[in-house]
Amino acid sequence: MGIEIKIEHLTKSFGRQMIWDDVSLTLPAGEISVMLGPSGTGKSVLLKTLIGLLKPDRGSVIIEGTDIAGCSRAELFEIRQLFGVLFQDGAMFGSMSLYDNVAFPLREHTNKGETEIRGIVMEKMDLVGLKGAEMKLPGEISGGMRKRAGLARALVLDPEILLIDEPDSGLDPVRTSFINQLFVDLNAQIDATFLIVTHDIHTARTIPDNIGLLYHRHLAMFGPREMLLSSQEPVVRQFLNAQRVGPIGMSEEKDADELAAEEGHELPPLPPIPLQLEPSNGIPRRSQRAPGEWCRANGVVPPAGSFTDSISPSAIGV
Repeated sequence: MGIEIKIEHLTKSFGRQMIWDDVSLTLPAGEISVMLGPSGTGKSVLLKTLIGLLKPDRGSVIIEGTDIAGCSRAELFEIRQLFGVLFQDGAMFGSMSLYDNVAFPLREHTNKGETEIRGIVMEKMDLVGLKGAEMKLPGEISGGMRKRAGLARALVLDPEILLIDEPDSGLDPVRTSFINQLFVDLNAQIDATFLIVTHDIHTARTIPDNIGLLYHRHLAMFGPREMLLSSQEPVVRQFLNAQRVGPIGMSEEKDADELAAEEGHELPPLPPIPLQLEPSNGIPRRSQRAPGEWCRANGVVPPAGSFTDSISPSAIGV
């Protein structure tokens, strides 16, 4: 079972540059959450803050009753045992085989013998589809394979929280689809709490239970997937539907002249909300909600054609 992460009034700056201010949200235990935002809005900084690599200026990150923003080094070390991290580029040691890369956390942080380590490493490599490639070097395999090797390494300590930074960076759409399916299957199997940082809109629309959006030094919105995909809030609507009309511009925020030029422009309709990606075995995950559940519960009419026309305004009682 995954662990809840409670973030309260988190603020971070580098010198005079404010990254984000007063960010508060709760990552539900065992659910998949995605964090989006334009480039430079501090998504990767947030991941580093959650694991204690960066200290916030203010605020708290509560995990199992411990505030990692203000705890001792010994407490932080213990909390970090709960985490697995998949870095943006895989972060493999180039001179070590995939096997030794994956085994590294076990050799560093446990007293397990090599026989037990081998069993764990081979199990995790099989889980991510790399069985048979364990003796290859990182430079001998594709970017997608390096991502999967990094994921195997993140899993060897059986984490209850997985932080995943830009897993689709440098991958073609086919490999992105494969790794997205892998995340869903893993969540179904290990029930860990996932936080995925990504720019990929298809990933954000189909994978998570929850979506967050960082914009202009604050958290614009965080909540269930259907809430954001049916939102009329300008920033959320523009980003999640990849539209040019809206407050986000090439330099993050449009100026007054650009916004004035858009006045009177009719916005295109919201695209249908797609069905959420299911595990390969077809059995819904514990945290997976039924299509349209949030819309029905909150009296929201989903965009036309949502959920493969499985719900309609009359079906949700509005």
